[in-house]
Amino acid sequence: MAASDNNPSPEAPSDQLNILSARTLHERLGEEINRAGRYGTQLACLLVTIGNLEQLAREHGSELSEQTLIYVARTLATQVRDFDRVGRPSEQELALILPGADGPRGEIVARRALRRLRTIKVEADGTREPLRISVGLAAWQADMGAEELLEQARQAGRRSNGAESPPGLVGSSPPVLGRPHGPA
Repeated sequence: MAASDNNPSPEAPSDQLNILSARTLHERLGEEINRAGRYGTQLACLLVTIGNLEQLAREHGSELSEQTLIYVARTLATQVRDFDRVGRPSEQELALILPGADGPRGEIVARRALRRLRTIKVEADGTREPLRISVGLAAWQADMGAEELLEQARQAGRRSNGAESPPGLVGSSPPVLGRPHGPA
């Protein structure tokens, strides 16, 4: 099994990558929400889901799906600022906490991440498959807690995959983004 990446990056070696656990991610998100409320700053959250992760696990074992998530997290970490954080709110999701980013700035990050993640292919048993990536974006508002912000990002990602909207960008207030990427 192997991952093929058209844009390899020497940055963020695995021993330096700090993927936050679900608990630590919620704590950090809570801290950033408190900071945004106290100082009147912006905050955005991206939620990245790999649609064919379960299929990869069924066909090639759970080790490949875990390696894929870690590789995607490492790739995301190279696309954001040093003080942005990557975490795993669940076993099959990755979240990016973007302090100081509003909806439009978060959308810029989401588009850059999607472009980058589209280049990753997973190869196992001689079969090469692209990752099906969905990204949901939510911008924090004063009445939101950590779980509400994550849930809004999840809903944005689901809208991009469901019958609610065609594939592409989804906009609402607060700004949300969702876009699936299938075979390239």
